[in-house]
Amino acid sequence: MALRWSVCLFFTLNIVDIATGWTEQRALWGKGEHGVLEALKSIETALPFPLKGFDCDNGSEFMNWTILKHFQDRRHPVQYTRSREYQKNDNAHIGGKNWTHIRQYLGYDRFEDQHMVALMNNLYSSEWRLLFNFFLPSVKLLAKERLKSKTFKRFDIPKTPFQRLLESKDVSQNSKDELLRIFKSLNPFYLQKIMSKNIRVILHLATPWNNHVKLSA
Repeated sequence: MALRWSVCLFFTLNIVDIATGWTEQRALWGKGEHGVLEALKSIETALPFPLKGFDCDNGSEFMNWTILKHFQDRRHPVQYTRSREYQKNDNAHIGGKNWTHIRQYLGYDRFEDQHMVALMNNLYSSEWRLLFNFFLPSVKLLAKERLKSKTFKRFDIPKTPFQRLLESKDVSQNSKDELLRIFKSLNPFYLQKIMSKNIRVILHLATPWNNHVKLSA
């Protein structure tokens, strides 16, 4: 599982499961290790599969004893890895999700009100995750071949994270049944409508990025 920050004044912790494309987001005020830990606990509880690996960037909010202990001091330890320094491609899986799952909706404005964290998390943990994981497909790279100066890539057909979980042999039938139950109860148009309404409220409370630039100049 790869993850990275999408930075405002409150921060969005954005994670993606590399195998299925399943994503989760949580908003935090600051990047203290204990706040990050609580966000990771919340995300792990929401995942429809057990967490087996944790791959992060090199920030001190992830690279600390608190987070390491959380993943290692358990009956079935979670593999803990980090990206290589100065190797941006190590974060390619989450880099694209920062744009498609956060920036396209929230832009680059600054969120300076601490009360917005709870507002944002209510959205992230409900309509946001349901729409992205159950209804928005993406492709996965199957193969890449370089011929002379050109690189040719082959992708699978677009699938949602939900579809990839149903096809996975590593997901229990009970989990698949629960996912199907949730899917049948959802209306993507309703999710989009509620999500758009909440985003308008949140953006109305934000400080435009160009205003911040002027104040900092």
